[in-house]
Amino acid sequence: MLTTISNEDLIERIAHDDRKAFQEIYERHAKRMLVYANSILSNTAATEDIVQNIFIGLWSKRTTIQIDNVSSYLFRAVKFQIFKYFRDQKFTTEDLTRLNILDISIDSFKKMEYDDLERSIHIYIEELPPRCNQIFKMSRFEYMSNKDIADQLGISIQAVKNQIGKALTHVKNHLKDDGLVYLFLFLFR
Repeated sequence: MLTTISNEDLIERIAHDDRKAFQEIYERHAKRMLVYANSILSNTAATEDIVQNIFIGLWSKRTTIQIDNVSSYLFRAVKFQIFKYFRDQKFTTEDLTRLNILDISIDSFKKMEYDDLERSIHIYIEELPPRCNQIFKMSRFEYMSNKDIADQLGISIQAVKNQIGKALTHVKNHLKDDGLVYLFLFLFR
């Protein structure tokens, strides 16, 4: 069943002409894209055209496109298409206000992605065994060196490194399914 497959794996399947994978990506994202675009344009027909064109473009470029984060890619595409729509129309004061709202909402979307990542990380950290959890938090949230952690806990530096590696692997593996692993790697490498 495709509902359990990550967005990134679906994109890989789409590259191999899997129409069901494409349908799953559409079902996961189209509604939010429509709501988002319509909140800016207040034009249902234009909004539907924009989202449809994005998915047509995704399918037509399926064998060459490189996407790291499907959700981010699709919402950036919506933003681009909205700008393109406004470029092709005559601007009104109301349109300019909507463009300003668009920039603010994109920033909010990025903040929501970061907040989702942070929540997910904390959930996955709490799943760790107590000692591993403690060492990871000391290293990444209290900014203690491996030597300081080892001294404070009375263990070897290698044991600290092993526990941190175990924690990072656990969190990365869980974040792959959430499509947030790249941001995690950037923040916690």
